[in-house]
Amino acid sequence: MEPRSLMRATRRKRNTPLGNVLRAVAAPLGASCGALALLAAYTATGAAGVAPPRITVVNACIVEAPAGSDSTAAYFEVRNAGSSKDTLLYADSPELGVSMLRRTVRRTGTGRTDPVRAVDVPPGGTIRMAPGGLGVVILDPPELKPGQTLPYTLWFRQSGRVVVRATVTETVR
Repeated sequence: MEPRSLMRATRRKRNTPLGNVLRAVAAPLGASCGALALLAAYTATGAAGVAPPRITVVNACIVEAPAGSDSTAAYFEVRNAGSSKDTLLYADSPELGVSMLRRTVRRTGTGRTDPVRAVDVPPGGTIRMAPGGLGVVILDPPELKPGQTLPYTLWFRQSGRVVVRATVTETVR
């Protein structure tokens, strides 16, 4: 026998029952281990199982501007029924003047409004805007009549835009 044919004869595969079983389970076992490793990494980030914020806006109102006034205010109740916080970034309306988030700050008996960059809405929480606190200041509003409704868009970091109809009122409800 030639050395090459002798070499081929000794390299023959042996089909044993254990070898057949190991070859049959190697690919599924490897895929399962890989999937478990990815799942463990995903859950370690803290993102698994966390529901996104679920924002709703209710009780939207715009206060009728007194005659000759160069500003008025809008107020909203923002609810988050989700399991993670969201952030109100700003609010605007295509039918009104410039709108800005503001908070009334009282110092030494006088109050002034300061701009607010953003407002966190905690999971399961509610933000109630009201006079003397948080609100949306509207500069140079058009003439508004009680009972009139206008679209208002509130912009959130996670939830994006939420469009509501705000009712013009003589006073805050």
